[in-house]
Amino acid sequence: MREVYFIKQNKEKWLGIEQVIDGKIKKNPDDLSSLYINLINDLSFAQTYYPKSNTTVYLNHLSSQIFQKIYKTKRVEENRLVYFFKTEVPLLVYQYRRYLLYAFLFFILFTSIGVLSAIYDKDFVNIILGESYVNETIENIKNNNAVGVYQSGTTWGTTIGIIFNNIQVGAKLYIYGIAGGVGTLFALLSNSVMLGSFQYFFYDYGALKDSARGIWLHGVFEIFAMVVEAMCGLILGTSILFPRTLSRFNSFKKGFKDSFKIFLSTIPFTICAGIIEGYVTRHALKMPLVLNLVIILGSLAIIGFYYFVYPSLVHKKTNKHINDTIL
Repeated sequence: MREVYFIKQNKEKWLGIEQVIDGKIKKNPDDLSSLYINLINDLSFAQTYYPKSNTTVYLNHLSSQIFQKIYKTKRVEENRLVYFFKTEVPLLVYQYRRYLLYAFLFFILFTSIGVLSAIYDKDFVNIILGESYVNETIENIKNNNAVGVYQSGTTWGTTIGIIFNNIQVGAKLYIYGIAGGVGTLFALLSNSVMLGSFQYFFYDYGALKDSARGIWLHGVFEIFAMVVEAMCGLILGTSILFPRTLSRFNSFKKGFKDSFKIFLSTIPFTICAGIIEGYVTRHALKMPLVLNLVIILGSLAIIGFYYFVYPSLVHKKTNKHINDTIL
């Protein structure tokens, strides 16, 4: 059968499956299974006769999507919360992985702007961080206590305040994406410039090493989560600007649903960052350097693995299950 005729013959069915995946048409689990079996038959045919065709790529993607839909609708043995973090979020992160790359590139660019601004304008740090904060930190550095600012207040009170503040910052990074992603980029610019100038400030006063021992204890989770939240804002903004084959409203609904799930996945990391900042960072310079490095590198390994490596593993596992079903 010629590929053109194959496409013409099945086009309406595939478009209907797209509507099921997008939630525009509701199906019960049995109907979804029938659609899946029918679709993998088409995929098997395409892999046999048009192995290098875009049709095969399209059907493989469609099969992955309907497979995920079945897993979401059928009753699973494992806890729903476990499934959310173990499978659902990683698959979404993989699907939107280029947005995570964009968010990191913007973060690096904006942080570099903060560093360069602090280098060429000596008053820039005072403007960004506030004169009272800068003066207090300078005194702390002179007293060989670069992280002194983290030692004020009670541990539990500080922790709660930090957690709520960080969640608020993350929510802004995400929700501001509704302005076509521009709001998200502005919020990311503001926070990244502050980080860049903040780190250069300590470098300028010869306290970068001590500050890094304290700041990055909680900063790894906090900053990485901030970038993922910016990723969510970009997904939201793009869903409005570029609806593709969907109506703008349906594209927005899908973009909001997917990005909100990814955003929720950052909350545990934000809470952990707040706990570390409230209870551990104040002791940063009294701790053995090895312990500082274990916490910092361990945090980086955990969150880096979850958002960069694990999504690819889950995606490959899902595809393998599909291929095994076909065979």
